[in-house]
Amino acid sequence: MRIGYFGDGIWAHKAFEKFIRDDTIELVFVTVRYDKRDKVLLELSEKHRIPVELSDNINSPEFIDRMKTYEADLFVSMSFNQIFKREMIDLPKYGTINCHAGKLPFYRGRNILNWALINDEKEFGITVHYMDEGIDTGDIIVQRTYPIGEEDDYGTLLARAYDGCAEVLYQAVERIRNHEVKRIRQADIDPVGTYFGIRCPGDEVVDWKQSSREIFNFIRALCRPGPQAVSWIRGKKIQMNRARMVEGAHVYKSTAGQVIGRTKEGFLIKTGDTMLEVTEYSYEGKIRTGDRLGNHE
Repeated sequence: MRIGYFGDGIWAHKAFEKFIRDDTIELVFVTVRYDKRDKVLLELSEKHRIPVELSDNINSPEFIDRMKTYEADLFVSMSFNQIFKREMIDLPKYGTINCHAGKLPFYRGRNILNWALINDEKEFGITVHYMDEGIDTGDIIVQRTYPIGEEDDYGTLLARAYDGCAEVLYQAVERIRNHEVKRIRQADIDPVGTYFGIRCPGDEVVDWKQSSREIFNFIRALCRPGPQAVSWIRGKKIQMNRARMVEGAHVYKSTAGQVIGRTKEGFLIKTGDTMLEVTEYSYEGKIRTGDRLGNHE
């Protein structure tokens, strides 16, 4: 199986290592992101004497002509950032596949692990699918799901996804190589699905009028290595990396965003319904009972 590999990041490194250990797979070239080039993937390619192909437009006639010379059986995309158009998709014998850290046809799009936590999901998925000209809409080859527990956060899900993506992607290539693929149309699972847009600066600001559960999920969804949830006290930014639900907390009306007490690990804050304990945060100053956290400086 001759593979042209388009990749970036730790997931791409882990999948590369699986492919390189399999004598039945040959990586005939590697393409990294043009704007922010993955040094590790470039070093791995050099170590194993695999040609590197770079282009700011992989759909250009020039790049496609170069790709034809490799006679690849399959193109594989793992966290690559360019959209493949029809000519590129159909160039290899077995087409082009993509690994997506989301449960398709739900959770198409970007920043999926963050959104899964924000939406209080009890599991997340990893899907390898054939590419078409839509966004994460092609037929499914392999899909696996992984549980989300109360102690999970963005960091733990990301670590699980790094290994999971490499494993599921390798399984998909094995199925294609062995002619064992049973394609699943996404429309047969759900005719509409869901799509999530990329998170942008400003999306990390907490809305204290939301429920304690919603804010708890929001904080753990944005924890390190993410940007962390943000609010302001007296014009100074506070970044919150971890919070905890308060057992037995009552629903009552009061000022959302107000600090209502100190704890050994942090402080209690009133939410839209009950209260939440913030247990890990960064703030230049002292936080006092009665302080109000707001959504702007």
